Amino acid sequence: MNKLNRGFIQIYTGNGNGKTTAAIGQAVRAAGFGLRTYFLMLMKEFPYNEVSVLSSLKDFIIIEQIGRDDYVYRKELPPPEEKEKAKLALENAKQKMLSGEFSLIVLDEVLVAIYFGLLTVDDILSLINDKPFDVELILTGRYCPNELIEKADLITEMKEVKHYYEKGILARRGIES
Repeated sequence: MNKLNRGFIQIYTGNGNGKTTAAIGQAVRAAGFGLRTYFLMLMKEFPYNEVSVLSSLKDFIIIEQIGRDDYVYRKELPPPEEKEKAKLALENAKQKMLSGEFSLIVLDEVLVAIYFGLLTVDDILSLINDKPFDVELILTGRYCPNELIEKADLITEMKEVKHYYEKGILARRGIES
């Protein structure tokens, strides 16, 4: 199994599409080099198609989906059990990061989880401070706090210029989900 000489902190943020897709692409690229990825999807219990296809790469990419997001659409605060799920999932991700088994750790929608109060900036800063030198860490989601921007080595902002959602077209299976 290959290992990285040095790992950096990447952030994919912004209001445009493609943040999770970019992180998945990075995990696939890492798998092609023989690197193992732990990919935590927060607030995404829906059966997304990328999860099913990436299961064919299970020797290289481990995906866990934790938490739901139905309260977001109802414009409610997350229930306490969702906060507990997120905290436990982050602790599990930290253990995976420290285990030496994974070269890439992806915390998908972690920035949104901070925004909705499931996790705190301090939770993520603590994880960053414990990151081994040879592990790459990718954080995704809208609403990136400045404290995390300061810690990142690479930041890509996805900017929505035009989207067919504005015409009432919902997420399509195989394209957005």
